[in-house]
Amino acid sequence: MDVRQIYHAPRPLILYKLCLSLVDDDLFKEPMKKRRRSDRDQRFRAFPSVEQSALKEYEKLESRTRRVLSNTYQKLIQSVFLDDSIPNGVKYLINRLLALIEKPSLDPIYIGLFGSSGAGKSSLINAIIQQEMFLPVSGESICTSCIVQVSSGCCEQYEAKIHLLSDQEWKEELKNLTKLLHRTEELGREEADKWDREDAVEEAIWKLQILYGNGAERKNYEELLRAKPKGKIPTSRIITLKAEEAGELSIKLDPYIRTQRRDWDGESAETQIWPLIKQVEVTLPKSELIPEGVVLVDIPGTGDFNSKRDEMWKKTIDKCSVIWVISDIERVSGGRAHENLLNESIKACQRGFCRDVALVVTKSDKLHLPEYLRERKVRNQAIQSQREAVLERNAVIKLQRNKILKEKLTRKLPADSKVLDASDLVYTVSAQEYWQQALLTEEETEIPKLREYIRKRLLDKKRRMVTKYVTEAFGLLLLTDSFNCTENLPNEFLHMSGLRRFVEERMQLLEKAIDQCFAHVAQPLQEGVRNARASYRRILGAFLVRSRGNQGFHQTLKAVCLKNGIYASRTLTRIDLNEAITQPIYDQIDPVFGGIFRAGKPTGSALMPHIDAFKHSLQEKMTEIGIRNGWKYDSCKRSFLIQEISAILGDMEEHILRKKRRIYESLTTSVQSDLKPCYEEAAQITGKKACERMKDVIRRGVDQQVAEGMFERAQERMQHQFQQLKNGITEKVKGSITTMLTLASSQGDGLYKELADVKSEYREMEKLHRSLREVAENAVLRRGMQEFLLKMSPSKAGPPTT
Repeated sequence: MDVRQIYHAPRPLILYKLCLSLVDDDLFKEPMKKRRRSDRDQRFRAFPSVEQSALKEYEKLESRTRRVLSNTYQKLIQSVFLDDSIPNGVKYLINRLLALIEKPSLDPIYIGLFGSSGAGKSSLINAIIQQEMFLPVSGESICTSCIVQVSSGCCEQYEAKIHLLSDQEWKEELKNLTKLLHRTEELGREEADKWDREDAVEEAIWKLQILYGNGAERKNYEELLRAKPKGKIPTSRIITLKAEEAGELSIKLDPYIRTQRRDWDGESAETQIWPLIKQVEVTLPKSELIPEGVVLVDIPGTGDFNSKRDEMWKKTIDKCSVIWVISDIERVSGGRAHENLLNESIKACQRGFCRDVALVVTKSDKLHLPEYLRERKVRNQAIQSQREAVLERNAVIKLQRNKILKEKLTRKLPADSKVLDASDLVYTVSAQEYWQQALLTEEETEIPKLREYIRKRLLDKKRRMVTKYVTEAFGLLLLTDSFNCTENLPNEFLHMSGLRRFVEERMQLLEKAIDQCFAHVAQPLQEGVRNARASYRRILGAFLVRSRGNQGFHQTLKAVCLKNGIYASRTLTRIDLNEAITQPIYDQIDPVFGGIFRAGKPTGSALMPHIDAFKHSLQEKMTEIGIRNGWKYDSCKRSFLIQEISAILGDMEEHILRKKRRIYESLTTSVQSDLKPCYEEAAQITGKKACERMKDVIRRGVDQQVAEGMFERAQERMQHQFQQLKNGITEKVKGSITTMLTLASSQGDGLYKELADVKSEYREMEKLHRSLREVAENAVLRRGMQEFLLKMSPSKAGPPTT
């Protein structure tokens, strides 16, 4: 939360919160305490005992810290309740306490399973959550038709929420679908038949027939607006399903998320609103296998024709901190679709929150033994069984794909990216063998390995979150306790004139450092623009020439134009003409761009280390001033300032990551904006030779825009976005720190008053702060003991050889 927003918070908010806090809840404390302990134990069922102990200790630390903060908050707010006006310093403190109390315990960890249709994403999720047929699976066709999120929570039942497109969002899609189906009488019968066979047209017809019935494809937009959908659409645009058992919910959920076939019978009320479904959220009761706080996301590989669904598709990818690229073992060694998925995942590292990418090879039990033995390259050891062949082949694939993936990541990401040091970049899994164990043991299917990764990720995030939370809370209690100090403070520290000058000097240095960071992208950006100008005709030609030998390309091209250069189909590879044209620029800037937003030493192009260096320099200066002026008068306030600076600048990283996506996508957004008139003109073309005429319009339009400086404008817009980020950082840092220093140095200016005694809360908080190190040490000792016991335990035998 922005310090200036807290500082200017209105008094009614404080009074309203006070009314809530004064409710006498003594009657509920004991039952609630028991229930919370029971709930906490249930939440940790997914973890082994060693990890459970660590999590319980962190949870206890957090819970006790929240209780101390709540007690402090109630005391302070009661001490000012009858005052005509609340001093600004007290208002700042009360609202900072409130912000910490209301802070979420843990932001979810989104793990995206990103893969083409039929790759086995749903089967993999089913295995991880130990529910074999929970999400619909099929070995022959596309099954999951939308984004599906699966998590566990505190609910007692299995629950699913189906989110539908809003009325306005559907109207937008309906308009595009009818434009796509529009044909004039100028078309000959043969050409019309060719258009009918096009994938984009078939999908449009399919959606309209499901929603409005047979013959809907022949109606125009206005007629369909007046038509009543066959299925019942709730006004909330959300359908909630609940069930006591997983199988029961699975049956209810299936029609909503399974891709409907062309032989759909139209009888099911659920299938009649299938085209309106935007995304599905599934919540499991407390799970022994997937911990609360982790969300597994089944992400279709190509996006969607509907703008809102396609935007959600991109945002879902970008909010994932982990992406598993899912590819079955028969398609992992090649194919354009697989490469596109890897490239999209790496872009998520550049523009989003993703910090970890791995390749998950599914169906790793599939192997034709005679064929494998004939082509086998490792011949120094005889293969005795199908099982041995599968394990050997999987090990070889791991080595090969690990090397290829690491090389690809190295080309696109900074050399010190954490993902490059990951011990596991490739997993070979088999959901089928996880259930059957005819060839492989449970461990060899690597499903338990993925679960272990999930647990470690959550445990590490919880540790970091609680450490930051307790430290920040301790700083606030330090300041609160110091408000009641009656000793005279030295003027040198009260007014902090030296510190303010120091802050101004350091801010100037920070601004220069940010300029230097962003300057690193200027030359690659310029080179990329030159490359884009030199290659755009070749890229555009390669796209437009696809019509040769593809009689149905007419409507695909029209769909691309209707969506301003982007077409996402459930069955075809995603098309993004704007991205293709700007790819030469991204090829140049990607390593540098990633370097700007990485963590590391405060040198070169990295941005965050310079902000960290700025933070440490302020903290060191405060300590220096304190020693010179005698911190014995106000050591609490010194500690508060040091902690509060960490809190202010600690939130800066998230602010920067949120802006990063807009900067990265500014190139394609700029090109798309410049080409929009060209796309719109081409989309209106109908009649004889429409495809050739559309291609001519696109060629002329792109040529004209390039001649008028389209790529240079994209370059300027990206640089402008960098400048806006710099301004945002400096304004946010300068404003927050200035406000904080004003409040911390204003005790003599009547901004404070004598507050309730919070010494007991301060002492409790001091103990909790000291406990952080003890909890961390305990976790290390337990982990070491666990590793020792694992080494000493006998390994499990595999299934019988075949």
